[in-house]
Amino acid sequence: MTPKKLPFAKHVITTLILAIVTVPVSAQYLRTSYFMENSADRIQLNPALQPTRGYVKIPVIGAINASANSNSLGTQDIIDVIDSDDDFYNNDKFFNRLSSDNRLNVNLTSDIISFGFYKGAGFWSANIGLRTDINASIPKSLFNYLRATDNFDESMLGNTFDIRNERLNINAYTEIGVGYSRPVNEKLTLGGKVKMLVGLGNLDMNVQQLSVTENGTESIIKSRGSLKTSFHGLGLETSVGFDGKEYIDDIDFDDFGVAGYGAAIDLGATYQLLDNLTLSAAVLDLGFISWSKDATSVASTNSDRTISYDNYYDPDFGPSYPDYEPYYETASNGDVLDFELLGFEVGNQKSRTTSLASTLVLGGEYAFLNKSLGVGVLSTTRFNKIKTISELTFSANYRPKSWFNTTLSYSVIQSCMKSFGLAVKLGPLMLGTDYMYFGSNTKNVNGYLGLSIPLGKAKNKNTQLL
Repeated sequence: MTPKKLPFAKHVITTLILAIVTVPVSAQYLRTSYFMENSADRIQLNPALQPTRGYVKIPVIGAINASANSNSLGTQDIIDVIDSDDDFYNNDKFFNRLSSDNRLNVNLTSDIISFGFYKGAGFWSANIGLRTDINASIPKSLFNYLRATDNFDESMLGNTFDIRNERLNINAYTEIGVGYSRPVNEKLTLGGKVKMLVGLGNLDMNVQQLSVTENGTESIIKSRGSLKTSFHGLGLETSVGFDGKEYIDDIDFDDFGVAGYGAAIDLGATYQLLDNLTLSAAVLDLGFISWSKDATSVASTNSDRTISYDNYYDPDFGPSYPDYEPYYETASNGDVLDFELLGFEVGNQKSRTTSLASTLVLGGEYAFLNKSLGVGVLSTTRFNKIKTISELTFSANYRPKSWFNTTLSYSVIQSCMKSFGLAVKLGPLMLGTDYMYFGSNTKNVNGYLGLSIPLGKAKNKNTQLL
């Protein structure tokens, strides 16, 4: 067989885990902070949720965010990957944990500048931040193929591996936002945020089908799919096939820069239905990015190919050896994302427009003991490019002082009721997580570390509308 390269999936998974555990992090939206009245961070989930006072985030380190979740891969799987050298897909424990469709979602955010302040009854906020969304879907049938070709024997000759629906979507951009919220009357508060987006890069790969038949001396490949990339400084390494067409061998990044521009809005509202019952709703990241023609590459695959290999005999035994054994090859190089196998044909450059992954937020809280205690329920639905993710979070909230708030939460869908969340605001310091880590094979990871400076006087809850 051909020499194997370090598998692409191992590069990606290890890099993502290192990114999560080596920097101060939070989920892109810390759901546990939603009902913490004295926290400025909850404004990320609903622009109508006014904090009790203004704030200035410490530049860069005031809000560094990250979250990761998967329907099959967990922390123990990552350990298995690292312990199993290059051919991690041969690890039986790892392989048995895989689902038929294995999804991974990672969100990374960082506010470089962020502040908010009251002007009369209205609250203004502004931020400049970096945002990255990564979504992947890898079918188990691909790992079946990798295992079979890595442990090649004559029993697999003539077998056909049918691999469908392999997806990868990456979206990275800078957000420059200005928000405003104001009470309309004693019950209703409306809020909104307008955001200018500077696109750093986008990749969308969709492989509908990859069918491979291995005969040892030739590989018969049928591939159907598309690849769209918009990165400044991205290079496509190509080669000319036997049919005279130009195919992609690999992707290389030389530099980063602006690749497009766009805009988005957040909309939110809160309504005090009863004296102690408040309902709220928000829609986040309704927007788009238009990517320039110069930064965009488009490729597709819709081909039936046959790759033939020279069938030679082991020279160590010489021509008189009675049982010559052929040296078989396969099309696989051991990489999960194998461009040579996929056979993407380079197309014409053209501009393109992509939408953001929007989020729908619905919440309700019942407060008592002069609103120092409360119980709440929060529903979030994030419309990711590959798979929509929903979560239902129940919380108990304690906020006796403006400088001290704490919330205990329980999210029931993504964690499969195996974890809980906790958030604490202590003066300018904010710590929190939606999924407490217990050292088991958790499939959801997030946390929060924020640091801000209070700005202005605390808002009086009984202040008359101006």
